[in-house]
Amino acid sequence: MLVSRISAVAAALAVGLASLAPARAQEPSVDLVARAKAEGKVVYYTDLIVDQIVRPLVAAFEAKYGVKVEYSRADSQDTILKVLSEHKAGKMQADVFGLTSGHRALVDAGAVRRFDPVNAAILPREFKDADHYWVSSNYYVMTPAVNTDLVAEKDRPRVFEDLLAPVWKDRIVWKPNDLSGAPGFIGNVLKTMGEDRGMDYLRKLAGQRIKSVNASARAVLDQAIAGEHPLALQIFNHHAALSAKKGAPVQWLRMEPAMISMTIETLTANAPHPAAGELFVEFLLSKEGQSLFQKADYFPTRPDIQPSMPELAPATGGFKANFMGPDDVTRDYERWAKLYIELFR
Repeated sequence: MLVSRISAVAAALAVGLASLAPARAQEPSVDLVARAKAEGKVVYYTDLIVDQIVRPLVAAFEAKYGVKVEYSRADSQDTILKVLSEHKAGKMQADVFGLTSGHRALVDAGAVRRFDPVNAAILPREFKDADHYWVSSNYYVMTPAVNTDLVAEKDRPRVFEDLLAPVWKDRIVWKPNDLSGAPGFIGNVLKTMGEDRGMDYLRKLAGQRIKSVNASARAVLDQAIAGEHPLALQIFNHHAALSAKKGAPVQWLRMEPAMISMTIETLTANAPHPAAGELFVEFLLSKEGQSLFQKADYFPTRPDIQPSMPELAPATGGFKANFMGPDDVTRDYERWAKLYIELFR
């Protein structure tokens, strides 16, 4: 689905249906738990924030199953290269890895395997692969954000066209790569406006001389909060909301449609601890695991676990969003990245 509004009605229906299923249907099998315990360890590559969510997940999993988790954190592109290198060398170290983009290259290389976790049954179809190569543990909502000390309420952009106003020339920032940066924003514009109108808009936007900062989306937002830039594009709206709660001068903007991306969790082919890897993914999708995502202010993918700040999610916050699934990204990301280079560099 190219453009999808995540429906509160559909989510409620999913919850209702899930409640009719036997509770044991969402528990991993006794055999899987036994094999995972015998392996004793799982290796996890992730792009999630370590202090915010990885450590709580690891501690809870280890306490529940007695299986040790070794993890390393890197951006998606670095993880892809690492997994591909291990696969080509025949020395796979990772059992599970999480990405926000670039998954198809690993499928094509034979570096990942199909799997079917029982906890995936409750997930909306947007959050699981029809070919069983991935499931999603959490999703993100990306919007612009402004420094509220520098931008008065009446001057804050409401629609995409507002970004073309002369006042914003040389005052906007984004990162040059990934979905949480220029390519993601470009893709969202094209999905929203269509090819002709979208390209016309992007050519006009290029005249605003947007600054590019080669850093994480969180770091770009922090620069805006510090007053280095009045407006940042394609930030995670929960980052802005959390900072605002702590007193930072920042507000995310309901510029519709926002963009939704997600973390997808995948199992490696020839994993050294295959059962432990499967069990870890089951835990990420379980009510216990998803509640940890909720407590860490991430958006859980289970419809029976609501976000901690429901106003930030399209279904519960009442705003529209374009859903960028892995297939959309595989098909179009390279073009979005090239358009950034052609128009904005």
